Formats: sequence, C-alpha cells, structure tokens
Amino acid sequence: MSVTTEEVEYIADLARLQFEQDELEDLAEDMNQILDYMEKLGELDTGDVEPLEHVVDLEFRYRPDETEEPLDHDEALKNAPDADSDYFRVPRVIE
Repeated sequence: MSVTTEEVEYIADLARLQFEQDELEDLAEDMNQILDYMEKLGELDTGDVEPLEHVVDLEFRYRPDETEEPLDHDEALKNAPDADSDYFRVPRVIE
C-alpha cells in the first residue's frame, strides 16, 4: 500500500490543515515508511504469543478507601488567598 501526496492533501483537508507542497511530500514519505513497517510487523509469527492487556505486567496498587473526618470550615479557609467569613473569593471570570 502506498500513500500519494494527493491522499495526504485530502486527509489534511478533512482535518482542516494546510501544508506546503514539500511538506505534503514529506508527510507522504513518512506515512509510507510507517505502513511499510506495519507490513513488516504483520509478517511476524505471533501464533504462540499470549495476548496481553498491557506490555508491562503491572500490578495496580490502590490506596485503602478509608473515611476521614472532613476539614473544619475555618481550617479549609485558612490558606485561601482571599476569603470572607464563609467562602473562597476568586476573581470574576465572566463580566
């Protein structure tokens, strides 16, 4: 399978991208190298290889889900750069 510059230009148009002609040629060459590599990988005999969920055998370590006392209201507002008696004060975003 080979990718032409016209196909790259079509794909770029779908993605709303614009490239110069030399960039289209470079992209076509890069895509063709990728496809050649994928074909080479397709030639490998993987019949004896067990399918994996991930390349590295990871063991997830979750922290225990333990309840804690919530922060006191004054403690939560203690480090706020600007607060009134009940709330965090932040700069207005919408005028």
